[in-house]
Amino acid sequence: MSLFKNLFQVVNDETGFKPAPAVESGYFGTVKADPNFNATNDAAKLKKAIETKGVDEATIVDVIAKRTNAQRQQIKESYKQTAGKPLADDLKKALKSDFEEVVLALLMTPSQYDAFEMKRAMKGVGTNEAVLNEILGTRSNKEIAALKITFKEVYGEMLEENIKNDVKGDLEATLLALCKATRSEDRNIDEGLAKSDAKALFEAGENRIGTVCSVLIDILTNRSEAQLCKILQLYGQLSKDGFAKDLEGELSGSLEDCLMTLVKSAWNKPAYFAERLHLAMKGLGTNTDTLTRIIVSRSEIDLLKIMQEYKRMYGKTLQEDVLKETAGDYEKIMLAICGAP
Repeated sequence: MSLFKNLFQVVNDETGFKPAPAVESGYFGTVKADPNFNATNDAAKLKKAIETKGVDEATIVDVIAKRTNAQRQQIKESYKQTAGKPLADDLKKALKSDFEEVVLALLMTPSQYDAFEMKRAMKGVGTNEAVLNEILGTRSNKEIAALKITFKEVYGEMLEENIKNDVKGDLEATLLALCKATRSEDRNIDEGLAKSDAKALFEAGENRIGTVCSVLIDILTNRSEAQLCKILQLYGQLSKDGFAKDLEGELSGSLEDCLMTLVKSAWNKPAYFAERLHLAMKGLGTNTDTLTRIIVSRSEIDLLKIMQEYKRMYGKTLQEDVLKETAGDYEKIMLAICGAP
């Protein structure tokens, strides 16, 4: 079953037209605050683990993966005060490979990690557009605004300028529109606007020769996720195949991926991330960058929901595939973030 059949099933099963995560109350992260938290004790444990001959990775996993991001920031402060140098620097020297990547990612604040991933995606020759699409296409206005501020603080450059230098054409226009962080987040649906938008999308693509990308970009980057769901439902009454199929037929490459990210994210964000995780582990080799980025960045937002969607969509648990596709300390820390004791 394709992701879109899955997504339509999810939305159609809901009462009303509501993307799941935004309307449910409760905590859907896998990482919970340690009730007996003591930053000084944790900093001391990490110092000892780093200085142990051969490095005590088990303690590092136990401390870093089982504290919230806010608690980790306090551990960093405490470590700096007692050791006189940044915790990240000492961990960089002590650890290696994918395990090091996860530990350092967990030590960053969410906006620092988003900025780091965006910068890395645009560094050197070639651009990893899929990362830019994933981050800008799934974050809230508040998260994008924080990312832009942090990017400027850490790298001394404007995020938008980096994007302009690395990406061109309609993809550039789409990413820069998302960078404005002015997209509607209203939960109320405007039925009249949804009808006219659905018609505009149909006439811009499927109902003409060639595609008017500016219309697609304008609607998909400005309407709220709830509004987009309604637009796509109404679009289905105009087109026999539906918007997703039509978009696949009209566009290709990174622009298609970017616009599809906005569509999938509006329908069901956890299902979108479940699909990305599945693709990262499918076939030969594992894309550990994607695996790490999604599991770390969603660990205090909706990783529980992503895991539920993964099981529903692929018939096995996310942890089963992580166990099959990873090894060693990297495997242990990934499973710990997913909630393993």
